[in-house]
Amino acid sequence: MEGKKVLLTDSLNSVKIVLVGTTHPGNIGAAARAMKNMGIKNLSLVQPKEFPSDVAIYRSKAAKDILENAQVFNNLEEAIFDCELVIGTSARGRKVPWPILNPKQAAEEVSRSSSHHNIAIIFGREDRGLTNEELGLCNLHVNIPTDPDYSSLNLAQAVQILVYEIRQAILGEQEDKNYWDVELANNDQTELLINHMDELMQQVEFYDVDNPRKLLLRVRRFFKRSRIDVMETNIFRGLFATIQKKLK
Repeated sequence: MEGKKVLLTDSLNSVKIVLVGTTHPGNIGAAARAMKNMGIKNLSLVQPKEFPSDVAIYRSKAAKDILENAQVFNNLEEAIFDCELVIGTSARGRKVPWPILNPKQAAEEVSRSSSHHNIAIIFGREDRGLTNEELGLCNLHVNIPTDPDYSSLNLAQAVQILVYEIRQAILGEQEDKNYWDVELANNDQTELLINHMDELMQQVEFYDVDNPRKLLLRVRRFFKRSRIDVMETNIFRGLFATIQKKLK
């Protein structure tokens, strides 16, 4: 039993909750409380309006330690640069469809990766969520299905739903995890690959730079959805570099 508890703790420790642009410090405190209820302790904040805050501490109850250890970042890229799986919460449809999951499905993805990868679950601003650019940094999107007559969820409520499902999924799996022979590329490595491909496409005049339409978004979606590993990113970037060398 002790061994299972250690395994569960290790898996939960690979998950971080990222709150972007939170305007009310009470929501940060309440989110920290929800996290500690489910054993998830890593909290990252991107440009919070007010933090540190006594209000956040008050709302956190016994989760003050999570607030004290929270990391604050200037932008989302910095907060997730070392993560191999990034899931963003989204309440909106997109013109270019993106892989979207419900909380249970998202938790199953987290469970499959939690023993050997870093994972970020991103929550946006209280009034308008995540921007399209921020959602574009994610591998997958998760939507919490609510009643259409009143679909607005409090930030901490949304965090509670996701962290509960993550804990249940990790508890329920553990037996037949899918291991990969090479480490998955983290977000920073994937972004470098996408930028390299864009550089090459511009060099060969593959698209009109002033009117790219949705080409770049679809390229981004392909690589994010694929969740490629480090060796695959090196293969692609090696190919791109060779083509660029031949062009010169």
